[in-house]
Amino acid sequence: MAESAVVAEFPEGVPCWVDAQLPDVEAGKRFYGELFGWTFPEESAPQGWAELDGETVAALTPKLDGRMPTVWTVYFATPDGEALTRRIVAAGGAVIAVPTAVGASGELGTAALATDPEGAVFGLWQRGTHTGFARHHEPGTFCWAELYARDTATVDRFYGTLFHDALFGPEATPDFGRVPVTGVFPAEMPPHFLVHFGVEDCEATLGTVNRLGGRVQVTPFDTSYGRVAVVTDNQGASFALLQR
Repeated sequence: MAESAVVAEFPEGVPCWVDAQLPDVEAGKRFYGELFGWTFPEESAPQGWAELDGETVAALTPKLDGRMPTVWTVYFATPDGEALTRRIVAAGGAVIAVPTAVGASGELGTAALATDPEGAVFGLWQRGTHTGFARHHEPGTFCWAELYARDTATVDRFYGTLFHDALFGPEATPDFGRVPVTGVFPAEMPPHFLVHFGVEDCEATLGTVNRLGGRVQVTPFDTSYGRVAVVTDNQGASFALLQR
């Protein structure tokens, strides 16, 4: 794995944060705490933020509505959430949660949820005091997000329009890609983003997932960015393990 970096600012269109919406956050803390070595300090604000060696890496949040899916969501950085949501709609996407201030006084930042033209859900994060990951690109942290899409030409135009510099600019270091949904999942699977977390040994980590009550969806396979397995946690949230 590449060395981690403390990032002061994420350019627009770069994944900068992930969270999981779970029915039982305490059960999630036990699962991910043992799987990735995350800790959840009681004094942290807001509650449910995960740390690795004292630095924030992700968040576990309670589902506010039982009808909501149990999922991991990737958030893309933006300097202006309101402007980006307008561009999303103009490009053929939709806004499902308008930009909303986060934190007791809204000081942490502004979050929104949107979909691309195929319905894949992603988040937007406009920084306040919370910039995003303090650590990533190493075991136990976010390493990649893969978009599983049906109409790859349509989503290429959509994300290429929204995040051109992050994907194709002179300093582009994309942290997400896309493949046809039928490449790994059944054709009836809805288009979606799959969050990848780094591990030292993909096969060995599957044993821990099973022991903790999770499930292996897709056994390890090789990709251009590493060896990947797809799993669910003990509450049904899907994510991937990535061995570089």
